[in-house]
Amino acid sequence: MSVSKKRIVVKVGTSTITNSEGNIDIRSLDHLCRALAGVENMGYDLVLVSSGAIAVGAGKMRLSQKPKEIRMKQAAAAVGQTELMHLYDKFFGEYGRMVGQILLDNEDIANPTRSENLKNTFEALLENHIIPIVNENDSVTHAEIESEKKLFSDNDMLSAFVAVFCNACKLIIFSDIDGLYDGNPSTDPNAKLISRVEEITTELKSIASGSGSNRGTGGMITKLEAAEYATAHGIDVLVTNGKNPEKLYDIIEKKKVGTLFVAKANS
Repeated sequence: MSVSKKRIVVKVGTSTITNSEGNIDIRSLDHLCRALAGVENMGYDLVLVSSGAIAVGAGKMRLSQKPKEIRMKQAAAAVGQTELMHLYDKFFGEYGRMVGQILLDNEDIANPTRSENLKNTFEALLENHIIPIVNENDSVTHAEIESEKKLFSDNDMLSAFVAVFCNACKLIIFSDIDGLYDGNPSTDPNAKLISRVEEITTELKSIASGSGSNRGTGGMITKLEAAEYATAHGIDVLVTNGKNPEKLYDIIEKKKVGTLFVAKANS
């Protein structure tokens, strides 16, 4: 696969853009958009994969907790996705950048005709310096919310598919943790950050456990799965804390940030 050396996919989790109440964290979203706009202004193609629609929708609908019924999840996704895109459009607009929304389901990747149309859409947006904002199409297909047969499993894996699909050179996953540790940092004060991973082993997978936040759906194990898929296709994957999106500049300058999963050679 031929990757574009100046094309980056950034994935933000629900915990990165919402607060402990489940509402949009305006300051974090502003900082994220400012950093992404700055990197795009340096000549990089950027694709943003954003979680958060269901959590944001539940907050806006004033639900007492994250919905459990599929129909309520879909309703929350519909409300939340509208709110998310409104805010992304507003904040990116303040930094002179345009955005476009792309909502995906399994068939958009699996069906050759739809896949080709999708690729053309991505290319047209990027050629015109428009940042595609991608999410799963949760409001119309329950398979993307909860199913053993769904293609993406969650937005970590979705971001890996998008990175491969768009021929990106790097996938950056913003999470609520600084990276992969050799233990559970929430219970083990001696756990150390692993800064570089050449190979994702069974041992590493056994270390990864649980979600760091009750607002997200994925934990470190889903990030390892995403990294395994992307690195196998020649794409570096970087997992780091999303509460400081200015780290994007350090990542661009190849400084040590978070955990780097190294792309496989000759992929």
